[in-house]
Amino acid sequence: MEQKLPAGHFYGKTLKAREVAGFRLTEVKYSPDFKLPMHSHELAKFCFVLSGNYTETLGKRHRERRPLALAFQPPDTTHSEDHEGPGHHFLIEVETRWMEHARQCSAELETPVELQGGTPVWLATRLYNEFRVMDPVSQLAIEGLALELLAETSRNSLEKSDRRPPRWLSDVTDMLHAQFSEQLSLRYLAESVGVHTVHLARVFRQFHQCTVGEYVRQLRIEFASRQLSTSDTPLVEIASAAGFSDQSHFSRTFKRHTGLLPTEFRHIFRR
Repeated sequence: MEQKLPAGHFYGKTLKAREVAGFRLTEVKYSPDFKLPMHSHELAKFCFVLSGNYTETLGKRHRERRPLALAFQPPDTTHSEDHEGPGHHFLIEVETRWMEHARQCSAELETPVELQGGTPVWLATRLYNEFRVMDPVSQLAIEGLALELLAETSRNSLEKSDRRPPRWLSDVTDMLHAQFSEQLSLRYLAESVGVHTVHLARVFRQFHQCTVGEYVRQLRIEFASRQLSTSDTPLVEIASAAGFSDQSHFSRTFKRHTGLLPTEFRHIFRR
């Protein structure tokens, strides 16, 4: 029989928990090969994967999770988890009053949302860092970051519900994911899928809310983030593999996008 977990309760070992301004923050570790049975949660929650890979099942859908994966689930979302190795998660529960306030602001938070990189992941990273250090202003920072994360999640959900991209855009996106470390041009991408460069640029921005160059830069930052959080690879090697011209360029870009230097980011995840 499916179990419904009350607020603040999770499978696995709770390392640390705090309640701040209507948000319940919990750090949990899971042992290798740990299987979470089908269950749901009383409150809406975000799950931010700090380390470890696992498979999550929601209905008939299976999702592979790895470090830096971030997902939102509304209350009563039924799911199960199958962990391959040790897992380490940061869980952010959202009390009912905030969900009601979000609905009054026309926020879309009624379905599970997959949050791939970008602003939501950096917000979750900063939330975890504030939760970890808890200095005198961390409570204020946590409330602001959590509310911003809710807003980004709603925006992400609304954008996806309205999208009907042309088939060729998926091909371009796949090429960028496969070749993000290379020096690609709009002309090369457009010729590969048989469209004009101007049309490609316009449609890409329409559906991705950024330019092709900004998208590639984000992919490089996400690749570097995974390397920083899961390995001890030297920064100069990460910079080169991600496609940055040198370590200095990598550090400046990473700081501008995440608010943290690569060494600071690694310190949070590789403690």
